[in-house]
Amino acid sequence: MKKHLVFTAILASSFAAHAQNKIITVTNPLPLDREFETIELTPKILGFPTGTKLENYIIKEIGSNTLLTTQAVDNDGDGTMDLLLFQPEIKASSHKDFEILVSENPPKETTVNCYSRFVPERTDDYAWENNKVAFRTYGPVAQKMVEDQIPGGTLTSGIDAWLKRVDYPIINKWYEKATNGTGTYHKDTGEGLDNFHVGDSRGVGGIAVKVDDKYYFSKNFIRWKTITTGPIRTSFTLTYANWDAKGNKITESKLISLDYGSYLSRFEISITGTKSVAAGLTLHDKKGTIGTNIKEGWISYWEPIDDSEIGTGIVAPKNTLLSFDHYVTDKKDLSNLYGNIQVKNNKTIYYTGFGWKKGSPFQTKKDWEAYLTSFAKKINNPLLVKIKK
Repeated sequence: MKKHLVFTAILASSFAAHAQNKIITVTNPLPLDREFETIELTPKILGFPTGTKLENYIIKEIGSNTLLTTQAVDNDGDGTMDLLLFQPEIKASSHKDFEILVSENPPKETTVNCYSRFVPERTDDYAWENNKVAFRTYGPVAQKMVEDQIPGGTLTSGIDAWLKRVDYPIINKWYEKATNGTGTYHKDTGEGLDNFHVGDSRGVGGIAVKVDDKYYFSKNFIRWKTITTGPIRTSFTLTYANWDAKGNKITESKLISLDYGSYLSRFEISITGTKSVAAGLTLHDKKGTIGTNIKEGWISYWEPIDDSEIGTGIVAPKNTLLSFDHYVTDKKDLSNLYGNIQVKNNKTIYYTGFGWKKGSPFQTKKDWEAYLTSFAKKINNPLLVKIKK
């Protein structure tokens, strides 16, 4: 991630007087290097009074004049920032100190690498991306078009993968060329393409509820809300109409976030009417190879896609992936590899995404599953944060 290098004299002149700067010690408990992991700081963690303007703070690596990229986030939409985000780089089994300082003129990032938005010009998609991957899913207008037999609609709560091979944002560019007739995102002209079929499948991480050997799932989302976009994170919520799983009334909403440098989006599902959810990976034409590791908490699917290959995956926090189901059927788009994930207090959390051979370092199934293993270790052994004056 891009950092700001500033000389000491400039730093000193740009900071407002602040007698109680905090030292943040970040410790890596694992014997592997860590990067692209987001630290979340709240006023409470920092010992700041309620109403502190987190957007006015910057983070400097002690021992150098390096300012880290930060992002302030207003999670609840009340106009006050709730989180200050940053991504440190920490060597294996080591720690590093940072200082949080108030600044009169915090540096501003000009590129929003972690981005999401509602897309009314393409019916009513919701799309999101970072510097590695992109995704989309579908809204109520697209559903109604199918139900009214109007061409061009889409009826699914599955998650689509957009296979990008560049590190800059492509969502707006791809939609623009598709809507103004100057091109299509279904053909790769050097930036990637959308050749990933979803249909009625779960795509990359869509959910279902299993009752008596049958899987049930929602239709398209009915409401959306963008929470934040920025250099470090994009996040948003999707709400679904209540749906039925063989007499069980299911309520569902998703809080989805995607951080810089990650191939996996974080899904936090709020759900009632079931004690577990089945998060799925589409098997397409069933020519790929599954991988599962219940102990480590992940499932994967590696398959050919046109002239390349792709790995999809789901990672769940420790002891929440209960089992898996390699569900194969002759019914179109309904073959999925499901990970059955525990619901606790009406919530479940998992991470899901993909690595495309043309747009990632993952060239084999082994490479992809090594990433899932490493990712699982990191979420189960998070970076440790300690604050001192």
